[in-house]
Amino acid sequence: MGGAAMVAALAAGPAQAAGGGVPGAELSLLWAIPFAGILLSIALMPLFAGHLWHHHYGKIAAGWAALLLVPAAAVFGVGAAWYELTHVMVLEYVPFIALLLALYTAGGGVLLKGTLIGTPATNTALLAIGTVLASLMGTTGAAMLLIRPVLRANAFRRQKTHTFVFFIFLVANIGGSLTPVGDPPLYLGFLRGVSFFWPTTHLFAEFLVCAVVLLAVYYVLDSWAWARERPVVPPLERKEPLAIEGWLNVALVGAIVAVVIAMGYVKLGYFYLLGQRMEIERGIGIVLFLAITVASVRFTSAALREANGFAWGAILEVAKLFAAIFICMAPVLAILRAGSEGAAAGLVALTSDATGQPIPWVYFWLSGVLSSFLDNAPTYIVFFELAGGDPVHLMTQGALTLAAISCGAVFMGANSYIGNAPNFMVKAIVEENGVRMPSFFGYCAWAAIFLLPLFVLVTFIFF
Repeated sequence: MGGAAMVAALAAGPAQAAGGGVPGAELSLLWAIPFAGILLSIALMPLFAGHLWHHHYGKIAAGWAALLLVPAAAVFGVGAAWYELTHVMVLEYVPFIALLLALYTAGGGVLLKGTLIGTPATNTALLAIGTVLASLMGTTGAAMLLIRPVLRANAFRRQKTHTFVFFIFLVANIGGSLTPVGDPPLYLGFLRGVSFFWPTTHLFAEFLVCAVVLLAVYYVLDSWAWARERPVVPPLERKEPLAIEGWLNVALVGAIVAVVIAMGYVKLGYFYLLGQRMEIERGIGIVLFLAITVASVRFTSAALREANGFAWGAILEVAKLFAAIFICMAPVLAILRAGSEGAAAGLVALTSDATGQPIPWVYFWLSGVLSSFLDNAPTYIVFFELAGGDPVHLMTQGALTLAAISCGAVFMGANSYIGNAPNFMVKAIVEENGVRMPSFFGYCAWAAIFLLPLFVLVTFIFF
């Protein structure tokens, strides 16, 4: 393709693109099979075909994506299938992975030095700090900052899996519920007009109940494990004070947060890329995230990254698997967006009572259960639109409904490894360091035991 032709293609608007997308109202639930397939692959193949999975997970994920795209092209036309692929990749996946990559790289360049011994009190304090930081620097940033110090602090412990499970519960999910920077669903709400501090004022009580209960349960559980294990604390020649190395990366994390906030307030218009309309500020944000990644790699010493146990494997695994997940979940989200006209009409009908008024607790559980297995950001948007999509109304008269959607999407992203990207990233990093983590279903069992009763309590108290 020549230069002029390429520019023309990139500038083409949706009307010039190869038709519109696949209409959700025309999709049956059979189109969810590839999505179910990739979820089951992630869940079962590491257990029953571990060697095959670990060496070929990228190809397997691509196979499920192809199993969706090829029939879609045959049934709806190549243009419609291409439109759906570019829509998912250009508008959803690329901004998602660019932000994750920047936070992963910059967060992995901050080394928390000092003597940390993984006692129950120390571990609980680290989880509490991470829970607070998650709303300030994002769940990914907080997880990347603290996961390796927690690993080092607990290196001498035999029973430590529970620590990293609760790390995912608190730092990678519930901690991000107070600002749009904290978790992607709230950021998408911010882009749609929800004020920056609305989650801070309207979700604080729910956040506090979940955080306090989980930290208390964790402290009891870790104290029991400590007493049962009676670990031998390694002898210390000298106690090294706590300090941070890699202040440049701290500044880069701050720059990432600033870019995220600016993308919500600065409106510069639109441009078209592969037929998809993207906000100019979002495109600039992606470029800045990539620039921050390059700066972090360029100016962070190899010795610091080595001391931090940094490796690229975790983000590479997330990038490959979530590319396929985003593609395969597209028809599921399209069916949900079709509302009463789609194959999930019965599910959608549950959100309102006989008078047409929204039922907050139903929004909490539906947005939450779907966020457990779909990505929680687009799931939030689906229910945001089902609730009317008017941010002014939802922040005032509809505040309880918006709080239910927000809590469901953020909190219940902790119910599975794929509910929120940092979950899978933490799992991969922990396993890279030789610590065994629960299987997909094993982790879901942990969530069922410790999270679901808590969410029932939250329902009765708040919704």
